[in-house]
Amino acid sequence: MLVPFQDLPANSRLWIYQSDRKFSEDELLKLQEALNSFLNDWTAHGASLNAGFEIKYERFIVIGLDQSASSASGCSIDSQVRFIQQIEKEFDVVLLDKMNVTYIQNDRVHFKPLADFKKMAKEGAVGKKTIVFNNLVNTKEEYLEFWEVPAIESWHSRFFK
Repeated sequence: MLVPFQDLPANSRLWIYQSDRKFSEDELLKLQEALNSFLNDWTAHGASLNAGFEIKYERFIVIGLDQSASSASGCSIDSQVRFIQQIEKEFDVVLLDKMNVTYIQNDRVHFKPLADFKKMAKEGAVGKKTIVFNNLVNTKEEYLEFWEVPAIESWHSRFFK
């Protein structure tokens, strides 16, 4: 069952999918419709899942699941991945490749392959204080507190040693 993202409890499980580009206004409307439909019908072993979403910076799909009533099963997670794969095809975007980094520089969101970001860090083009998106957060609480952080405070810190 679809619930407003802001109403999900802090311990809700989270999945973040980053796009390799911004979605257009038309795409955002279609994406919201698709997410509404998918999450409204999303189930685990026949039980409805209380889930919500938000789209941040016109490029991140954030799905949250309140596990207090029903938890995601392997099959329900698989169905979410298949849904995201459909979104990738429909919008011609990359969402599942985790070997990319998104960061903020000069008040703009940038997307780079991990190897390029690592090289930029070594050359000083990005620094320890560069705001990065830590898509490894697991809960809504972690997302709200530790998603947008200086690189030195995330797994990206390994590139600045």
